[in-house]
Amino acid sequence: MKKILIVDDQEEVRELVEVTLNIGDYKIFQAENGKTAVEIARSELPDLILLDVQMPGEMDGFEVCETLKKDPETAGITIIMLTAMGQELDKERGNEAGCDGYYTKPFSPLELMNKVEEILG
Repeated sequence: MKKILIVDDQEEVRELVEVTLNIGDYKIFQAENGKTAVEIARSELPDLILLDVQMPGEMDGFEVCETLKKDPETAGITIIMLTAMGQELDKERGNEAGCDGYYTKPFSPLELMNKVEEILG
């Protein structure tokens, strides 16, 4: 079973994404901040992380992405930014952090579902 980690500080967004992806055969984890996201990623090694950029606490999404991509244990995890920050500069920063895709909120649940299925096959 493929594993997905949803990282967003807003519970409603995490729940919406989880409900959207529940059509597939996925084990879904949730994290509300960057520190927890890194801990779950290291312990569960998900196949995909859907990662918000703006989160309270020590690490934003860019820092989470950089941390995981620099760690040989987690470098192979596909990370898709799912954020309200849609400026070109934000997308460039996501690329520099090593993300594998960038979606802006509000997002189309159908497009997200299709993208996840494309990634996880």
